[in-house]
Formats: sequence, structure tokens, C-alpha cells
Amino acid sequence: MGRIVKLSEKVINQIAAGEVVERPVAVVKELVENALDAEAGRIEIEFRQGGKSLIRVTDDGYGMTAEDARQALERHATSKINRTEDILRISSFGFRGEALPSIASVSRFTLRSRSLEEMDGTEIQVVNGNVREPSVCGMPQGTSVEVAQLFSTVPARRKFLKTDRTEASHIIQICRFLALAHPEVAFTLIEDGRVLFQSPPAPSLLHRVREIFGKQMASQLMPIDHSEGPYRLRGLIGKPGMARSTRADLVCYVNLRPVDSRTLQYALIESYHTYIPKGRYPIAFLFLSMPPDGVDVNVHPAKREVRFREEGSIRRFTMEAVIQALRKASEARLGRMESVPSLPPESTASSIPKPQIPQPQTPAQPSSGSTLPFSTAPVQRAERVDLSPPTAPPEPMESTDKKVDPGWRYIGLAQNRYWLFDRAGGLILLHPRAARERIQYEKILKRLAAGEVKRQRMLLPVMMELDPLSVRALEDNRKRFANWGFEVEPFGRNVFRLTEVPQWFEPDEGEAFLRDFLHLLEERGWKREDEKAVEQTVARLAARRLARSSRSTDNPQLLVQQLLSCAEPLSDTDGRPTFIELRESELARKFSL
Repeated sequence: MGRIVKLSEKVINQIAAGEVVERPVAVVKELVENALDAEAGRIEIEFRQGGKSLIRVTDDGYGMTAEDARQALERHATSKINRTEDILRISSFGFRGEALPSIASVSRFTLRSRSLEEMDGTEIQVVNGNVREPSVCGMPQGTSVEVAQLFSTVPARRKFLKTDRTEASHIIQICRFLALAHPEVAFTLIEDGRVLFQSPPAPSLLHRVREIFGKQMASQLMPIDHSEGPYRLRGLIGKPGMARSTRADLVCYVNLRPVDSRTLQYALIESYHTYIPKGRYPIAFLFLSMPPDGVDVNVHPAKREVRFREEGSIRRFTMEAVIQALRKASEARLGRMESVPSLPPESTASSIPKPQIPQPQTPAQPSSGSTLPFSTAPVQRAERVDLSPPTAPPEPMESTDKKVDPGWRYIGLAQNRYWLFDRAGGLILLHPRAARERIQYEKILKRLAAGEVKRQRMLLPVMMELDPLSVRALEDNRKRFANWGFEVEPFGRNVFRLTEVPQWFEPDEGEAFLRDFLHLLEERGWKREDEKAVEQTVARLAARRLARSSRSTDNPQLLVQQLLSCAEPLSDTDGRPTFIELRESELARKFSL
């Protein structure tokens, strides 16, 4: 017998399943896309245990005859293409004809379908890759596909699946994306017998966003619709200033297909660089329509990625559309701010109270016994975020018991941002925001580890409307949030009430922090044993917010003492330096002395 043998159909299908069906979410995506291709007006998705034990997708599309149902389970059998040239003009979602036989080869598979032309439906079962004889069943027009015990025939692959919660999160995410792309279709998503969302046909994308993500999310978005030649970009993007800590709400579609496209994502991020803080990501549900022959949707087995024929043109077109929309929104906002009623004729300038402009502050002087001799030069051009009065942080940075004497003498400001110090052997440039971030980070981390977080009750509770994924993350981590000083109470379907926040937070910062952290929980899916990493992330996010929002007039002596008393004083939470040193020898070399 020769070494080279022809593989059996069963093995071929299981190999193909490794490419097409990586995890339960891939099954859901393939089945829902088939329902959309069948022009369904209603789609119901049900899954259990993260899709491992059951996935069922039911639609009311045009269905299949008995002959088509049998043929659909053959490899490379499809109704979407007929010729090689059709691959270059793909307008449907599924087209390879590999999905159903591949899924059936690694699960207990049941297909039920009835077309409008037939009185009865057809049921076909596949067990361990063996297709059983079709039977007659009663059912309405449409198709129902049930996938039970996924990867039961390949246990090795099943071991690589994540937790039920993680796999369920991916399923919920793709169902939301597909529902957004087709607001005219009614979607129902059921997990373990519980309805996560049920959205009837919606008149617009904004209505669908409101139903799935909530009113708060919808209120942060604005429409975009821009055309140029064969391209059209439409959808919803975040208003100037609206951003997230992750890319979870940055969703791009090409010809209604949700895709991962670096070209589109980077174009979006670059367009927002002057409208949102650095390190934050825009909110966007963008739909790019273009000729099918200008995009290759066949570059990835699961059709997640696409390749554009003219990458540069797509990037330029996207940036122009988004920047134009952002500028219009900014101009409209400024116009509303400027359109204030004029003063009555009898009013005079003398009758208008003048605003009280705070005078430049002088750093506090050291006591006579101080070992850190600072100059008395006033801080004339302090960085606005670091030094401007009048309010102090919610929990002032207390002095440390560890006395540090670096011998730094404060000189003044450099570049209207950095604090300049003189010391034996050279000069020091310190970034006060970075220093403050490091100090707060280590202080918060220490309190979290010791369970010594003080709370403050909010005068008026904040109502938070969350999407299903965020609700899941919040409910699974209520105890964690309570330990960190957050009191969150259920207040209706997908609505929660924030009543207490940690004392080291400004009350109006609590909601934004919680939303950011919930997005990180959805993205990373921390396990219980990752508690240390979770606390570090909490402290990092909180320290960044405190450092950005601080309006204190810091004493340079105290800030330096606190920074140099930290365990890691050389960098902030992102690894960027808190200060740099210009040595005397380096200065002498620069001046050729």
C-alpha cells in the first residue's frame, strides 16, 4: 500500500471545520448569514452553555425543498455562485458551500426546512458525520438548524474552547452586529432560556441601536452619510468627545458584512485624534458600500477580514467623510453656544459683574527646618490641568512617613508643562501629571489590597442603562465593585442605579469609570485567579482619571517627596517617565565646556 491515500469525506469535512468553525460563535454567524441570504424577516437564535451544548437558529426565509435540503449537506454545494467569475462579485454572505457539512461533521446536527412550494417540511439528522435518511416533518415556511454537542467528535478541539461566559459573549456580540446591519429583520436572542434582547423590525439604524444598546448609547451618536463615486459611507458615529476605553464599540461593515479592517479602523481613529483623548477609541457603526469586485471577502476562512483593491482611496474617503461630519457637529455646537440673547439697551458695561480670574499661585514655601530648599519664584505658566485652582482633589494626597531628601531645588516651569529642578550634578524635568498618576496608582492599589476603601454616598444617584454584555459583566462582578467602593443597584430591565463611589473619586467620574471597566471585562474576561491583575487595572484606570481631572495647586516639595517614596517612581502606569535628568556632564558636553 502506498504512503499517499485519499482522505475520507468525513475527515475532509472535519479538516474544513477546523478552518470554518473555530468556536461556537462561528456556527452562529454562518447560520444567521444563511438565514439573511434566504431573505428572512424574523430570526431567532438560541444557545446554551456558551453554544457548546446547543445552538439553534430558526428563520422564516424562503426555505428549502427536500432535494435542496439533501444537497445542502454536500461539500461545495451552494446556491450563491455558479462560475469562477462570481467569486469576484460576491453579494451574498455565505458562498463556499462548506459551512453546513463542516458543522455537521463535528456535532449532532439537525436540519429542518420547508419551502413555500411544499406542504410538508424535510428533516435531516447527521450523527458523528453520518447523514441519515430524510424524513417528513410539519413546520411553517423557513429553516431551523440545531447544532448540539459541538466538537463532540473532536474532543481535542473542545478543550481549547474558553469558558461558557466568554464563548457566550462572542455570540452576543456577533448577533448584535448582524442585527444592527439589518434593522428591517426582527431578531430574538435567547441564552439558557432567558431572552437577552428581542427587537422587532426597526425603521432605522438609530432605533435598532436604541433597542439593543440603550437610550444612553443612542444619545451619544450622530448620523453620517457621505458618497463619492462608487463609494458610500453611512451609519452612526460618536459625537465629538464621546469615546471608549476599548475598540468594542468600533464596528465596521463592508457591503453589510461585519469585518475586521485595519484600513477602516485606523482611518476612524486618526479622524478622531483631535476630538477625543489620547488612548481612547471612537464609537462607530459604519457601513461602507462599494462595488463587490473592489473588495476580496475570500481572504479569511471565516470571512472576518477583507482586502480592498484600492486601500489608499478607501482610507482617504473614510477620513474625509468622518472629519467632515465631526467638523459640522463641532461648528453646530459652537453656534448654539454663541447664539445667546443680546443685552437690553439700558444695560451698561458697568452693570455687568466681572468674572473673578484667579491670580497665579506661588508654591508653598518650605518650613525653616526643611531639607528641600525651593526657590520663591511664582508659578506663572502652570499646566492648566495640573495647577489651576480652585478645587482640590476629592481625597488629597497625604504626606508619607518616609522622608526623602533628593536635594532638588525648584526653579520654575519649562514649556508651560514641566517642572524644572536644579540639583547637584544636573537638572531635572518632572511631569506633574505623570507623577501624580504614579502616586495615586500605588496609593489606590495598596488600599484595594488591604480592603480599606472608603466610600462616599452620591447626593443624586446616577441611572445607568447598559447593553446585555455590560449587564452580564456587572452582575458577575457586583461583589468586586462593592469591595472597590461602588454600590450599584438594579433598577429595571438593563437599568442600574449608582449610589456610592470610592472616596478617591469625584462623584461625576464614577459612571464613566464603571462603563470603561465593564468594557474591559467584556474584552478580557478575567478569571477569579486574576484578581491581582484586575486590581492593578482598576488602580490604573482610576489613577489616570484622577491625574487628568486634578485641579490642585500642588506643593512641588510634597509632590517630589511622595513620588520618590513610591515603589516605582520612575514611570507612570503606562511606563512613560515621570521625570528625566540632564546630567551636568551632558550639559558640559553640549556646550563644549
